Amino acid sequence: MDLSLVFAGTAGSVPTARRGLPAVLLRAGGDRILMDCGEGTQRQLIRSVGLVDLDAIFLTHLHADHWLGLPGMLKSFDLRERSRELLLYGPPGTAALLQSVRATYGRLGYPLAVIELDAGDAIEWDGYEIEAFNVAHRGQAFGYAVIEHDRPGRLDPDRARELGVTDGPDLGRLQAGETVDGVTADQVVGPPRPGRRIVFSGDTSPCETLRAQASGADVLVHEATFLHADLDRARQTGHSTARQAAELAREVEVRLLVLTHVSQRYHPREVRDEARTTFPATEVPRDFDQVVVPFPEKGAPELVRSELPVP
Repeated sequence: MDLSLVFAGTAGSVPTARRGLPAVLLRAGGDRILMDCGEGTQRQLIRSVGLVDLDAIFLTHLHADHWLGLPGMLKSFDLRERSRELLLYGPPGTAALLQSVRATYGRLGYPLAVIELDAGDAIEWDGYEIEAFNVAHRGQAFGYAVIEHDRPGRLDPDRARELGVTDGPDLGRLQAGETVDGVTADQVVGPPRPGRRIVFSGDTSPCETLRAQASGADVLVHEATFLHADLDRARQTGHSTARQAAELAREVEVRLLVLTHVSQRYHPREVRDEARTTFPATEVPRDFDQVVVPFPEKGAPELVRSELPVP
């Protein structure tokens, strides 16, 4: 399964000339899932990968900078005659929020399912799940963990041939766990290989639930609203500093730390450099950049810079 992230908006609280409000497109196989939908998200997607026919939208919390792009996007899907159901997940209060702005997008010609989650709920997809967990922000707020199912272990074709198994479909049957001509999978297939894991912090102060979910993650997408010189302000507002995000990434041994929710107070290079002092495998993407997440044996997660012109 191909797995990648497209950063449609990387600013915090207010947009800037170069950065839109929070939105990340998760591409998992054929699934297209949006994490948060800040103001202007549909235009950001149109400028980059196109306004794809989303399967689902997950809201981390209900502060306006994380959902104001929803009404316009919902209406755009309607105007282009979408018929397939759209799933909208979020914390308690999401349904009331959508009802309160219903007049802005009107009646839709496709089903919109609004599902309110509790911490610990896991939504199953084809080959992976997305689990909601509590984080430490103002009011109810979630992070999300994208957890790929374990993959079959490596097949030893030479050993299989020694045991009399012929090349072709029989090798695939063995790797799938079947027994072929008396040869069992455990004779020729190694232990299951852990699936990939991508964790989104949402807006949060450092907290134990995030620490637990991020343990060993391939990619941790973490907010970095402040530099550490403004730690008191971060604590007051329920946010994190770049150093705090890097300390967590180092402690739980993530493979790549990606910092977003960048404040206009700072140059992005300052945010990146503060984090890299503690955790070198840190990136601060620009809008439209992507992170590709290959299987571990194929290489490390990698930031791919967009070739689109920056405003």
